[in-house]
Amino acid sequence: MVSIGTPKTASSTKFLLLGSGELGKEIAIEAQRLGVEVIAVDRYAHAPAMQVAHKHYVISMLDGPALRSIIEAEKPDYIVPEIEAISTSTLVELEKEGYKVVPTAMAAELTMNREGIRRLAAEQLHLNTSPYQFASTPEEYREAVKMIGLPCVVKPVMSSSGKGQSIVRSEDEIQQAWVTAQTAGRAGACHVIVEAFISFDYEITLLTVRHAGGTTFCAPIGHVQIHGDYRESWQPHPMPEAVLKKAQQMAGTITDSLGGYGVFGVEFFVKGDVVYFSEVSPRPHDTGLVTLVSQDLSEFALHVRAILGLPVPSLHQQGPAASRALLARGHGTQIRYHCLDQALCLEGTHLRLFGKPEVQGERRVGVVLSLADSIENARAKAQRAHDAIQIEVE
Repeated sequence: MVSIGTPKTASSTKFLLLGSGELGKEIAIEAQRLGVEVIAVDRYAHAPAMQVAHKHYVISMLDGPALRSIIEAEKPDYIVPEIEAISTSTLVELEKEGYKVVPTAMAAELTMNREGIRRLAAEQLHLNTSPYQFASTPEEYREAVKMIGLPCVVKPVMSSSGKGQSIVRSEDEIQQAWVTAQTAGRAGACHVIVEAFISFDYEITLLTVRHAGGTTFCAPIGHVQIHGDYRESWQPHPMPEAVLKKAQQMAGTITDSLGGYGVFGVEFFVKGDVVYFSEVSPRPHDTGLVTLVSQDLSEFALHVRAILGLPVPSLHQQGPAASRALLARGHGTQIRYHCLDQALCLEGTHLRLFGKPEVQGERRVGVVLSLADSIENARAKAQRAHDAIQIEVE
């Protein structure tokens, strides 16, 4: 029997969100719909989830003692990481002391570091991956590039949203890729992974839900990434049933190994009928924002249900759907969105503005969502709505 208390009382059921961006905001909204008290934590004030949470804190989540002090003070029923940049060693300690980390502290620790999750997938679980090497010095890096060959992909082992990632196609680009990885990763100078570049036909995210009743797979999500960062996605992505079954089997294997309940975003490259495991996030995925319109239960609703031990029924697809990220460019704290009426006059089009408080350079600040009679038309409609919106930064 699952029971939920009342927020802001002694009986409350508490989520403590570690990371309060746009994905955390949607988790907070879904949790509050079920009467869960939400405490949002992030490194900067007025983050999107903080704007809808019952309570919030501003700290560096890489600061283990600060993180521990908040958790010990709040005593949450569930610690819900939304990002990778967290003191995962602190989460491991807290889990041993009886706190519930979603999905597990091990999952958070392994997936923060690309080396941990790649070695688990390829060397322990024997999933098909691209050839790879790890390096921690310039000399090791150059040797790794030599072993893998060109073209190759260079990434910091600790990063997200494509930060620090480069494709190296020529000898002239090798040094700059190393510099980029060292300066743009989540934790500063760090190890890198050098991967063979796969000339794939398409890439997908397979949202995999581990819950009390078993494992449920959402329809595959196709997506476009630029420099490793999500720009658009669509669902369902067409693919042969046999190939989809391979991806589901691989996703089930890796998520069963990580354990716990919740949504996992498992990424794959597909070349013909060959499926390559790429990465896994033990939380809702940015490409899964499309599920806000494509499914009767979004990835965020599924995540909250799974965490709480509630049933996850079979999913209903609302129809072909697409999402298109809105990017703001500039420097400032005054962000204004113009011509929204022109975007929303398109039938079957929806908009989410995240409410991010500032832009320094380039930042994802919203998403356009569209339903249509085909994936092609949904993508085209989302693009038209996206292009109609003007963003001003001061």
